[in-house]
Amino acid sequence: MALFSKLKQRLFRSSSKLEQGLDAIVEEGGEVEELAADQPETEPQPQEVPPAPAEPAPEPEPAPAPEPEQVPEPAPEPMPEPEPVPAPAEPQPQPEPGPAPQPVPELPEAPEPGQPMPQDPGPSAPPAEIPGADMPMEIPDGNPGLLGRLLGRKAPRTVTRRVLDDDMLEQLEELLIASDMGVDTALRVTANLAEGRYGKKVSTQEIKKLLAAEITRIMEPVAKPLPLYPKRPQVVLVVGVNGSGKTTTIGKLASQFKAAGKSVVIAAGDTFRAAAVEQLQVWGDRAGVPVLTAPEGSDPASLAFDAMTKAQEEGADLLMIDTAGRLQNRADLMEELAKIVRVIRKKDETAPHNTLLVLDATTGQNALSQVEIFKKISDVSGLVMTKLDGTAKGGVLVALADKFGLPIHAIGVGEQIDDLAPFDPADFAAALTGLED
Repeated sequence: MALFSKLKQRLFRSSSKLEQGLDAIVEEGGEVEELAADQPETEPQPQEVPPAPAEPAPEPEPAPAPEPEQVPEPAPEPMPEPEPVPAPAEPQPQPEPGPAPQPVPELPEAPEPGQPMPQDPGPSAPPAEIPGADMPMEIPDGNPGLLGRLLGRKAPRTVTRRVLDDDMLEQLEELLIASDMGVDTALRVTANLAEGRYGKKVSTQEIKKLLAAEITRIMEPVAKPLPLYPKRPQVVLVVGVNGSGKTTTIGKLASQFKAAGKSVVIAAGDTFRAAAVEQLQVWGDRAGVPVLTAPEGSDPASLAFDAMTKAQEEGADLLMIDTAGRLQNRADLMEELAKIVRVIRKKDETAPHNTLLVLDATTGQNALSQVEIFKKISDVSGLVMTKLDGTAKGGVLVALADKFGLPIHAIGVGEQIDDLAPFDPADFAAALTGLED
């Protein structure tokens, strides 16, 4: 997927702290081992894998040893059957009289009993003697040249491995916490990573694979696209703190739904910031989606009510309501958001059908408190994580999935319309850990 290829490139390019930290941890107390050219860099197999035979193999008995001596024992050669009439006794054809009679070839005399038949040398001349043919051919070990490099032996590789002990696990925990994964999640991940591998030697590549697999396992249950319902209009309320990317996310989602054949209406509920309304109108024009606005400073709950009325009249499939950015510690602003929810439920008691919380990946662990507060006020149903291209510490998304289990609908890594796509846990885990294909 192009989005996650871009995510990998940007995370690797911006800061590979997690990858560099893993290298440093393994090299600190590790040992360099030599690998064969074709040997993969995988977890070393225990020594008991090729089990020794329970009973020693019996030594070869001396009886079969003479078998090679029996080979030269002359087998009874087939004696020439005694012909009743020997070959020379056959009547010789008389040469016909002619100007140049051809001499009759002399037939070999019949061999005496017990003597082998003489070999007919034939008319062909003996083959020419090849110089050095009797010398044994030497095969060079190095296979020099291009063919040797292609078919010959490759240079051995080296890999550093370290025993997975308490010190290494503690360093891994600190590294994961520094990547914004959180204390509880970091402890759980490292505990699962050590299960069955404690005391064994591991390399950086093996640690990356284990971490990526564990992160994927945590995030697979929450990787869900935005659900669509037959209810018309389906009301999608978008909330979040200031600068999290709500307006841009609404524009991208509306454009994608419009391209999928859905009729969409946008309500610019951020009536306190004129720039937000203008930005949303630009996205609406680009996607061909109508944007409903209200005078600056007007009640956003009233605008949401009017937008629902118009969406119902037009039979729109989706109504996306933007809201003003608000800090989770501002009780008055959070109460205003609760008022929007109460008003739209007067038109449809099941609304909003989706409440998307847009999070900024650069906020780190602060995103946990945002989810907790917004979930209480507006009953958040799903998350969208933006600005992952602005940080190399995207581990907060793992902590969110582990703690809250809310669906992660999409992530964004840029400002372009194709920089928002459904969340894929395997690709995200590979990008976060620096695991390359």
